[in-house]
Amino acid sequence: MGEIVDRCDPGRRAWIAEAVRRVEADANRSADTHLHVFPLPPEWGVDLYLKDESVHPTGSLKHRLARSLFLYGLANGWIREGTTIIEASSGSTAVSEAYFARLLGLPFVAVMPAATSVEKIALIEFYGGRCHLVDDPSSIYDESRRLAAGCDGHFMDQFTYAERATDWRGNNNIAESIFEQLRLERFPEPTWIVVGAGTGGTSATIGRYARYRRLETRVAVVDPEGSAFFGAFRDGDAGRTAPGSRIEGIGRPRVEPSFLPAVIDRMIEVPDAASIAAMRWTRAVTGRGVGGSTGTNLWGAARLVAEMRARGERGSVVTLICDGAERYARTYDSDAWLADRGIDIAPYTALLDAFLKTGELPEPA
Repeated sequence: MGEIVDRCDPGRRAWIAEAVRRVEADANRSADTHLHVFPLPPEWGVDLYLKDESVHPTGSLKHRLARSLFLYGLANGWIREGTTIIEASSGSTAVSEAYFARLLGLPFVAVMPAATSVEKIALIEFYGGRCHLVDDPSSIYDESRRLAAGCDGHFMDQFTYAERATDWRGNNNIAESIFEQLRLERFPEPTWIVVGAGTGGTSATIGRYARYRRLETRVAVVDPEGSAFFGAFRDGDAGRTAPGSRIEGIGRPRVEPSFLPAVIDRMIEVPDAASIAAMRWTRAVTGRGVGGSTGTNLWGAARLVAEMRARGERGSVVTLICDGAERYARTYDSDAWLADRGIDIAPYTALLDAFLKTGELPEPA
């Protein structure tokens, strides 16, 4: 007789089924995020839209990723009743994962750089998570693995699994949502979608979706100074390292496994001063308080709009509001913080103000 090994555990399967139901029910309760029109002169023939991911229950784009990572871990059998969830994060993903961990009654530990904003730390702790801060940002991966091994927990590893945990063919992912919301606009198929890269998961999802749906839309990834992604894309160097980014949520000191350069059409390197100037300028123009990574997005989007204007090209550009300004009151929204770091946003602010009048966005003198 052949040997049989049966590891079916009805109790465990029942817990996973209930956990999946809770995560899916959370998504079902949340209406899709808004697509705002950015006020450009209509005679330009170029429309700019902001997909507002800050209205998710945990206040950022990372809510989508956290939901996908939990469903991926549950479906793979990695997350079980009582599993301690460990994540390496610059903050926003950890906030969202702490929310889902509390939803499922699971312990959560966020391994983050010590420089992470106090607002994000407070949110993680509000959702019942614990913050494990490290001085060296590059150590968050190994420290997460060590903690997970020590408590028989699960290291979510967003930087590896972001590109595969989300169904890039559809299933109400961010790409499908954007195109559905543009369906009745005058330019329903955008010329560009502009996103930043933290894990690389968002650009991977949108780039794959556009190819799968046979769309002409191109993906531009904006990258803050100090990040490894831009140089890796330019030089074809997947092993590139860099100091790391001062713009939280995007830019990394290494090229993450979820960063897929083959589905990216263009990369734009953005100075920190431009990111922060665009963050504040967006609030001045639209009344919406946004974070630093959204400023990076808007600087890149404005450059592309200016380029289209210069060529006499009509069409639309879409970018994302990643999170709100309230998380950065002591950093990017603080003049003292900028002065301490020698960041002068005035030249970039002047260029953005002029852009709304002329449609041109040159580099600062």
